[in-house]
Amino acid sequence: MDLSQQSIAKLREMVESGPQQIVILSHTNPDGDALGSSLAWAKALRALGHTVTCVVPNRFPYYLDWMTDVKSIVVYKNDEQGITRQAVEQADMIFCLDFHTLSRLDAPLSELIASNTKAKRVLIDHHLNPAESFDVMFSHPEASSTSYLVYRLIEELWGAESVTKEQAEVLYVGMMTDTGNFSFSSLTPDLYRSLSVLSATGIDIPQIYNNVYNSFTEGRARLFGYVINRKMKILNKGTVAYMSLTEEEMRRFWFQQGDSEGFVNYPLTIKKMRMSAIFIEHHDFIRISLRSRGKVDVNLFAGRYFEGGGHKNAAGGKSYVSMAETIARFEQAVKEFVSEGLL
Repeated sequence: MDLSQQSIAKLREMVESGPQQIVILSHTNPDGDALGSSLAWAKALRALGHTVTCVVPNRFPYYLDWMTDVKSIVVYKNDEQGITRQAVEQADMIFCLDFHTLSRLDAPLSELIASNTKAKRVLIDHHLNPAESFDVMFSHPEASSTSYLVYRLIEELWGAESVTKEQAEVLYVGMMTDTGNFSFSSLTPDLYRSLSVLSATGIDIPQIYNNVYNSFTEGRARLFGYVINRKMKILNKGTVAYMSLTEEEMRRFWFQQGDSEGFVNYPLTIKKMRMSAIFIEHHDFIRISLRSRGKVDVNLFAGRYFEGGGHKNAAGGKSYVSMAETIARFEQAVKEFVSEGLL
């Protein structure tokens, strides 16, 4: 993956031009990559003397609470003191990490960001088709994670030797979680080279894995069993699966933010399976997660049927009708995809 030297030079000029007020944003339902890339980039900018505020729209999963400096991140939904508004209004630069359109922030946070027209904006992201204009863009859908992109930028700007152990730890979380513990696509030789640099700082990789993947609640374990046993439906001769969860079902299992993470991947462990979906009910919409393997393009599927997008093998969308109507639409969409030879 080649980074634009012209863009790197412009970014260097921006971040090395004296202390500034900076806001780093990431997407709704922040995951390991969103947090890891934000925390590592914030640390790099603070080392240059900048004042940096990291903001996410809503709460991150409890099993990421251990990450270094994670408690410094402002959760906009819980920001009763108005820290976000003050930081955005005073910002000289706004970095958008791990999302490519302000709609991923949800209103009113997206409206607040749009209201600051003086701040320079920088995109660092690996999703397809960015929908906003930026002063500098590092948009690389071929990258395995935004944390990998942040590592590459730090390396280009200040050298691999500048990466601290704290940065390495959170960057590793981002790279690990966005690749399914290094089992998905975009696993390039350069990614593994970057991992060797992170490892050399002395991070405890087995402990990081344990913190993320072996720290769930009993409720989450029971919910997973319920979803797989009672809610998984199979379509198209065993090649498509979907699951659904209502708010009432989640309450029954003491649901916490992040408890459903990874559920959508599980049907893909079935030999013939090519696409998997999960529908999760929220107060005023249904969140849809899609996963696939091989040539099945769920980015196309999400964009066509559920106003969403993402990557070829991992995407998402939303539905504003009932669960029953959403599932019916999904089943019809699958039939259309099959008829077109896309599944």
